[in-house]
Amino acid sequence: MDENAKAQFKWKFYRLTIELNIIVLLVAVSLLVFFIIHSPYSIPVIIGMLALALLLVMDFIKKYRETKAWLDDNSGKEKEHKEANDS
Repeated sequence: MDENAKAQFKWKFYRLTIELNIIVLLVAVSLLVFFIIHSPYSIPVIIGMLALALLLVMDFIKKYRETKAWLDDNSGKEKEHKEANDS
């Protein structure tokens, strides 16, 4: 993999990591709100956080598949380049 491809992968991986952390935090905070805070606003807040987490999960899955396909394409190019240099 060349330096440009490595930099692209780094940022793609970084984005996926941050997005996954946000999803986990949204679910965890919604559980804490459910068990700790007893307010008339707690249920709508929980539903909102879980809905946002669901949207992020769908985006995460889409971006994960795109990144995996990109990585498969770029790793294939690296193998072809290595085989061409070995010949």
